Amino acid sequence: MFNFFNLSLKLNGFPIKESTTELEKILSVSEIDYGNYINQKKKEIVEYHLKHNKSYQAFVGKTSFANWSELPVMTKKEFQKPLKDRLSEGYSPSNVYVNKTSGSSGDPFIFAKDKFCHALTWANNIRCFGWFGINFNTSLQARFYGIPFDFIGKKKERIKDLLGNRYRFTIFNLSDDVLEKVLIKFKNKKFDYINGYTSSVVLFAKFLQKKSIVLTTVCPTLKCCIVTSEMLFDDDKMLLEKQFGVPVINEYGASELDLIAFQNQEGDWQLNSETLFVEILDEENNVLPNGKEGRIVITSLYNKAHPFIRYDIGDVGILDEKSTSKKRILKKLIGRTNDIAILPSGKKSPGLTFYYVTKSIIEDDGNVKEFVIKQTKIDTFNIEYVSEFELTKLQIQQIEKAITTYLENGLTFSFIRNEKLERSKSGKLKQFVSLIK
Repeated sequence: MFNFFNLSLKLNGFPIKESTTELEKILSVSEIDYGNYINQKKKEIVEYHLKHNKSYQAFVGKTSFANWSELPVMTKKEFQKPLKDRLSEGYSPSNVYVNKTSGSSGDPFIFAKDKFCHALTWANNIRCFGWFGINFNTSLQARFYGIPFDFIGKKKERIKDLLGNRYRFTIFNLSDDVLEKVLIKFKNKKFDYINGYTSSVVLFAKFLQKKSIVLTTVCPTLKCCIVTSEMLFDDDKMLLEKQFGVPVINEYGASELDLIAFQNQEGDWQLNSETLFVEILDEENNVLPNGKEGRIVITSLYNKAHPFIRYDIGDVGILDEKSTSKKRILKKLIGRTNDIAILPSGKKSPGLTFYYVTKSIIEDDGNVKEFVIKQTKIDTFNIEYVSEFELTKLQIQQIEKAITTYLENGLTFSFIRNEKLERSKSGKLKQFVSLIK
């Protein structure tokens, strides 16, 4: 089969061949030398941004550094200003990869990667998926992700799906009638793997359980299931493996960074030590020993367009004591779960549906700093937000229209502007919370 996926990256200006060669060089560094290698990459990326990025210079307050520990920790709030003010010299929105974060932590922002960095992200994804016999060019993916509703956005995603050899199931309505149609598609297509949001995939597994169907009996080509973006609990993993009849692989990533951790063939959650440097810090920003619970703080070692240096991603985790400098293991990830919205019609929508609603809220002026959406009744939602300026009547109408489009008619919304929003004990701000028992 023709390598459409690699070709699509190349045509979009992402040097996949060069990045694959670079990844092979990184992987060839020995365990003994790996610690020194990573320290050198850390030094290089910080020095680059202190020299070429005015925003990072202003944040650090100087143009040089002596010790890694003296570098301040970045949070999402540092990125809530126009993108052009955050890019390094020589980079502009027209020559970088630009995207928006989901805002699942409640702090949405627009980010950028230089094209080599983004290609390196894909090279690493290709490697990890390959551990389980998945080839992005030839393996057919059953994709449980959202899709934009606007004509151009939808067409773009459909073209990406075609080039990426994947069939997308919408996650905005996961009622039994819809899941019955999903099941029929599995009977008629030779899917190699499932990839999607945890809550959506779990809903499909529960549907199969109700019907006493193991998915491989109707789709014997299925090799594995990869879940992402939300917490995978042990009982849900057992359910998925039982109802799908294939191994379930846990992925942890962030669009602004890269793949952060990917379950390897031994069942360990192996951290990406190739393009990222991950630290576990306490509340005073001290590095914690392996085995201790703390904040996950990440440095992107290759992104020259936009600094992510000692970046607090908003999650809490623990590194395994058996970790080495080259093969580091994430023992536990705390947080990253979303509720499911149950609507008056009986329709069920995962909390990550609101990822697509945030696209209506996010603007590059950084006005909206934080927000949460709370379902207080089956037909009633409170949208609480923190912003410099109150949302205009037009903005509110656009948000209501977007939510109605993705969910259903007849819903009631209240918009509440607050000075600050309530957070969980772990410091997380869940974007969607259901108060329906």
